[in-house]
Amino acid sequence: MVFYFVCNVVEPPMMIYMGADKHENEELLKYGFAEDIWFHVDKLSSAHVYLRPPRNMCVEDVPAEAINDCVQLVKANSIQGNKLNNIDVVYTPYPNLKKTGNMVVGQVGFHSDKAVIKVRVEKRVNEVVNRLNKTKEEKHLDLREEKEQRDQEDAQDRRRAAKKREEEEKQLEKQRKEQAALHSYDSLMSRDKMETNDYGDDVDPRAVEEDFM
Repeated sequence: MVFYFVCNVVEPPMMIYMGADKHENEELLKYGFAEDIWFHVDKLSSAHVYLRPPRNMCVEDVPAEAINDCVQLVKANSIQGNKLNNIDVVYTPYPNLKKTGNMVVGQVGFHSDKAVIKVRVEKRVNEVVNRLNKTKEEKHLDLREEKEQRDQEDAQDRRRAAKKREEEEKQLEKQRKEQAALHSYDSLMSRDKMETNDYGDDVDPRAVEEDFM
């Protein structure tokens, strides 16, 4: 069971989702999308909240309003964090999450600490949390199937991009050959003209014409 929310203060609206418990969080860790951004209250137990921005949007380009929605939602879904002011929330791109065999259910690490961003949350903002809760939906989805479908779409996109690059390279090669042929033709014409008009220092062009006649 996964809870879905809509961040509708940005355009286009972005989906936010989180697991119902630590076992659901474990499933989300397996089947996230490359563009997803993971949020968690730092050093406290909390829900795992994910933001899904448009494809190919870097974490640095995500609007501040969407980030704020997520940090407020993850704070509200932390038993301890919800009661405290001035807590820290960390977030990082989904591909930076690391899961090893010795970690307990729901636990996660990072491939690179440098890719983890920390923000201070002074207090809960009920206006934000209430707005998000109005969009809340509970869905039972096949996360594996959803991930496999996305992987297939990504593979198709890569094939289309590779084909486009191949066609562009062929077109460039064709243009280079045409330019080389044109250059070669111009050089040949220039040499022919020089050979035709160059009689040498000791030859009188009029004598050549008279001999020809």
